[in-house]
Amino acid sequence: MSDVLLVTGVSPKPGILTTAVTRLREVGARVHLVGALDIEDVPADLALDGLCALPADIAKATPNRAAARATPGERVWTQVWRESWAREQARSADVLVALDAHAIYTVWRMAQRNPAAAARYGVQAAVQAVLDGPGQPAPKSLQRPTTSVRQRVHRLINAAPRAAVDAVTARPIMRSKAGTQLWLKAVRAPKMPDSLRSKVAYQVAEGMAWADRPDGEALILAATASKLRKPAARARMLADAASRELKAGMPPRDLDSAVQALLSVADQRHRADEQAAAADLLNRAMTLAFDRVLHIDQLSSPLAEDPEGFVAPFRRSEAAATLAKPRGRRQPAAAPPTDRPLRLLIATSANDNFLKLIREHYDAHPGVEVRFLDLAANASLKSVTWAAKHMLQDRLSAEATPYHEKVEDRLRGHLDWADTVFVDWCVAPAALFTVVDPGTTRIIVRLHSYEALSRWPHLVDFSRVDDLIFVADHIKDLTTALVPYLQGPDAPRMHVLDNAMDLRGFQIEKSPEARFQLGLVGIGQVAKDPRWALQVLRLLRRRDDRYRLLLVGGDMNPDVSLASRQYLEAFNRDVDDLVAAGAVRRFGPTNNVPKVLTDVGVILSSSVREGCHCGLMEGAASGAVPVVRDWPFFAGRPHSARTLYPQGWVIGSPEEAVERILATTGTDQAWRDSGREAAEYALGAWDWSVVKHRFDRLLLGDAAR
Repeated sequence: MSDVLLVTGVSPKPGILTTAVTRLREVGARVHLVGALDIEDVPADLALDGLCALPADIAKATPNRAAARATPGERVWTQVWRESWAREQARSADVLVALDAHAIYTVWRMAQRNPAAAARYGVQAAVQAVLDGPGQPAPKSLQRPTTSVRQRVHRLINAAPRAAVDAVTARPIMRSKAGTQLWLKAVRAPKMPDSLRSKVAYQVAEGMAWADRPDGEALILAATASKLRKPAARARMLADAASRELKAGMPPRDLDSAVQALLSVADQRHRADEQAAAADLLNRAMTLAFDRVLHIDQLSSPLAEDPEGFVAPFRRSEAAATLAKPRGRRQPAAAPPTDRPLRLLIATSANDNFLKLIREHYDAHPGVEVRFLDLAANASLKSVTWAAKHMLQDRLSAEATPYHEKVEDRLRGHLDWADTVFVDWCVAPAALFTVVDPGTTRIIVRLHSYEALSRWPHLVDFSRVDDLIFVADHIKDLTTALVPYLQGPDAPRMHVLDNAMDLRGFQIEKSPEARFQLGLVGIGQVAKDPRWALQVLRLLRRRDDRYRLLLVGGDMNPDVSLASRQYLEAFNRDVDDLVAAGAVRRFGPTNNVPKVLTDVGVILSSSVREGCHCGLMEGAASGAVPVVRDWPFFAGRPHSARTLYPQGWVIGSPEEAVERILATTGTDQAWRDSGREAAEYALGAWDWSVVKHRFDRLLLGDAAR
């Protein structure tokens, strides 16, 4: 006589349970039951040889955080295996039976501990196993779930889409190489409809997510995409694969394929005059290609390594080429008025960090009337500002779109009032102001740094921009390499103007102890690479342990992306022992940087990229000795940190940084002389008292003289 152990993940209906027990008894089996069960529903005459009833909701119950992260199948296994009676029966049973999909995973785990038992899913299979007796092949065996899944993926997905897949995508399976290979074979199986193949892939990807396998998610989706017949479905799935890797903080392994697939389908939709669909696909391609995980939250970027090569797929795309086509303006911008003050509209969106001195200067200027427009604070404008898909559809369409009419209605009053619009940051507001013809109003856009690594310059119609301001030549070089129109004869006038900084306020006498204090102002982004500064400090302290490092500014936000969080965690591990030893002090954010810099004798720039690095310039103005890393994003280019700063400030390695620090701080006099030279240069080149005249010449022309 065979011993059969029935396992339930959800409470079965009384009729099903009675049928199962009756049929198994008819073939001579002793029947035991463990699992989810509503005891009130168990028939009084049910002839069981043993029973272990657990709560009816064990598949859903999440008593702790670990259970909340588990699949229902895993939760059932956890609850069942805690019972000593269940463990004893599982080890001695001849047949192990899952009565529902949530119990499949439990029966598989039991079968691993009792290899001699036949493991089955369903009553009919269990009855046949009893009839076959020991040693017979198991057509529905769960001892090797890989075989079951490979042979029966259609049935599993169609019969019980969520529960069945939960059972065979539990974390122990998905974390194994065998589990991954199993599903790769399943999603590549021949003669499977695209709809079913996609359904399987997305559910398996979800299982990979449960198992903390973002690489596996992307692998499964990319493998499935290669078998899909429809280009649109293939493009979407490749994009989803890349998105999951980006969400996990890692550069996608197959980003190029995803972007090119999206662009190819966008071109098809564009040719068919389906501009809304084309815009959606083009927007997704841009969003993937310019994701911050690739360019902002890493220590390198494919944009910096090969800008022309990176944007080449967009240059080859018909839809993207239409987007880049200039629409121009009906008439040129008018000259500044001579009979009244210049009407200057300064526009931005929630970020006026670099506008304070500019606004104060022109608010007080008798020849200028200023209005300030924060698009984020204006509800009607905010709703159209960051609408990238609508912008793209408008650019792709031959006729004016409803979005175009809406922007015209909401911007025209501002454009008609202003003689000149100064848009700070080359992001959505800059694109918005070029959606409509500006009339005779002059449009000036300022691009700082990070915008060059984003999609927004590619959404700006530069044929409607009169002047484009950069904060440094190396940023100008990168941007013009990425945006072909800026290399042509009709490009806007381009200028390099330093940021508006009041550097005279940093001239405060330093304490003698500052000579041995290094300072790093601003550590809130991965690009600041404060770990490089820690490396310099460690090398320096091997030579002289009097040197210390002051970190000024708030930590980077770990919620921006997983890549940022991973960098922050590594940085914290690196810095903890230095803080404990008194070698590093974390000052945190402050509103009084000049006072903090009185304790800093050497100002560092450890960044991998910068526009101009205001914190470094402020430190130099305070009389601290500048030590600037040759920013890797731009090192070796015609313009870089070496062309922005005086000879001697820029070094190529942490070892060179140590030598410069020791040479310039070896004596108190050498340190003060080096600091004084740095301050004189900073004030003469970058202080607002100097830079404001350059702004006047740009904005006011002859009237500024």
